[in-house]
Amino acid sequence: MNPENARITQIKRENVQPIKTNSKMKNVIITSFILALVFSSCADKNQAPVAPPPPVLPVASITSANTVTDAEYPAALQGTVDVEIRPQVSGNLDRIFVDEGAYVNKGQTLFKINERPYREQLNNALASLHAAEAALINAQLEVDKLTPLVQNKVVSDYQLKTAKASQKIAAANIEQAKAMVGSAKINLGYTNVTAPVSGYIGRLPKKQGSLVSASDVEPLTTLSDVHEIFAYFSLGETDFINFKAQYAGSSLGDKIKKLPPVTLILADNNAYPQTGKIDMVDGQFDKTTGAITIRATFPNANGTLRSGNTGRIRLGLKHDDAILVPQSATIEMQDKVFVFTVGKDNKVTKMPITVEGKSGTNYLIKDGVQSGDQIVLSGVDKLQDGQAIQPEKAAKVAEITNKK
Repeated sequence: MNPENARITQIKRENVQPIKTNSKMKNVIITSFILALVFSSCADKNQAPVAPPPPVLPVASITSANTVTDAEYPAALQGTVDVEIRPQVSGNLDRIFVDEGAYVNKGQTLFKINERPYREQLNNALASLHAAEAALINAQLEVDKLTPLVQNKVVSDYQLKTAKASQKIAAANIEQAKAMVGSAKINLGYTNVTAPVSGYIGRLPKKQGSLVSASDVEPLTTLSDVHEIFAYFSLGETDFINFKAQYAGSSLGDKIKKLPPVTLILADNNAYPQTGKIDMVDGQFDKTTGAITIRATFPNANGTLRSGNTGRIRLGLKHDDAILVPQSATIEMQDKVFVFTVGKDNKVTKMPITVEGKSGTNYLIKDGVQSGDQIVLSGVDKLQDGQAIQPEKAAKVAEITNKK
């Protein structure tokens, strides 16, 4: 090899060597980057998110207690006396002495019907009475005249008997005339329409000058005595049997005497301030509704209640050793009611319950939980079945519900 070729070969070798060195460095960099990614991925996997601590919720034990549940029934209110004021005679309505809604006393004049036709009837009846009295006097005179003549046999006995018969007819005519006078006086008195009881006047559909009669479909007005109010409500057969079973007594009358006071809930959902007393149970069930009517009487001295009002009668039913659960400790889903019971491992179980009634803000439980079970009192809307919680001990459920 000549010197020129040898130099060219040396130059080539020098150029190739740096290329090999750069390739190794690239491999080292790539390997380092991959290792960094692997280590970073492993580090992310080892640092998993920390689970939040279980929620702290109040928990209480269920115990049985004696309680009273409230049952409400629709009621219609009436005064002790609700009477329609109707005319007894026909005629024009001359005067109206009261206004709608006014309070009137028994015997007070309400309306005045034109009395002139009836006063003339009375005058005619009196005239007939006077004529009958005069006829009786004439008949008596005839008898007095004929009596001695018959005794002296001047006239026959037949004439005296005829005179005495005429006397009796005259006396009967007087009685008839007196009856006509009495009837005329009654009709004349009917032109003055008075209040049969004390109470409040209703609507006045007839106005002054209207023609009224006893056959009118619409009354002159209505009058309500509301110093006491009758509240009528109905119980179904099953409710009535349970209602009777609550109280001792050999007869229904004895049971009624031992019934506790009842509360009237008005249309605005407020309770009437005075309690009432059940004093009547209907003698039979209504065949169409299968219910029996019961009446409760409420004092109404201030006239707060009126006939035609509506409301609800609230009855209290006693329950011995009942299980109560606050409504706030329940959750409703698909027409079912649930509570969350707490197990020994502090995990909750969603438990369906059967509600028998209500006592204030509490449910009376028939089935689903029993005395001694622990339930979550609040925050149940955010719980899941099987979720763990950190119990915060509270008072017993019975004590809580009694305080409420």
